[in-house]
Amino acid sequence: MSYRIQPTAQVHESAELGDGTSVWELAQIRENARLGEGCVIGRGAYVGTGVQIGNNVKLQNYALVYEPAELADGVFVGPAVVLTNDHNPRSVDPDGKQKRGGDWEAVGVKVAEGASLGARSVCVAPVRIGRWSMVAAGAVVTKDVPDFGLVVGVPARRIGWVGRAGVRLVEREGEPGVWVCPQTDTVYDEKDGALTER
Repeated sequence: MSYRIQPTAQVHESAELGDGTSVWELAQIRENARLGEGCVIGRGAYVGTGVQIGNNVKLQNYALVYEPAELADGVFVGPAVVLTNDHNPRSVDPDGKQKRGGDWEAVGVKVAEGASLGARSVCVAPVRIGRWSMVAAGAVVTKDVPDFGLVVGVPARRIGWVGRAGVRLVEREGEPGVWVCPQTDTVYDEKDGALTER
């Protein structure tokens, strides 16, 4: 295995790193996390216990990926993004007693192939971020994002579609529900709120 870990990073001995993965300064990768090949883990990023990360994933500086998150191949996680894991967070129980690890049930964020999460966006678990979708910077995602969906705002709402190139799609004139990528000319079809590639 050939990977690079900066001296100030903390990578638990039980974590698995794929070939070509780089872990930069002050990043922390916890127990039993599994990272694929060619990943880049930026300065100060956090990868929680048992988190599963595919190949060629980029976590930018100070991104926080809490367990039990799952990131598929080619996912981009922008600077200071947060993937939460507690739907009803409390420091103490109703009696005022401090909660411990076994006092709550972790729920995760699943990010599908090729999706991008913009800087400082927050994904409130449990949610699924669809394939090749894009979450705008600063958005707060509280419900599932469809494949190729472009979502913005607080709470995030879909305002359009993006293709694999990350460019906003344009509806073909005179053909409702037919979308084209202006960069690659790839054609997509919209039906019942879902987009598929031709």
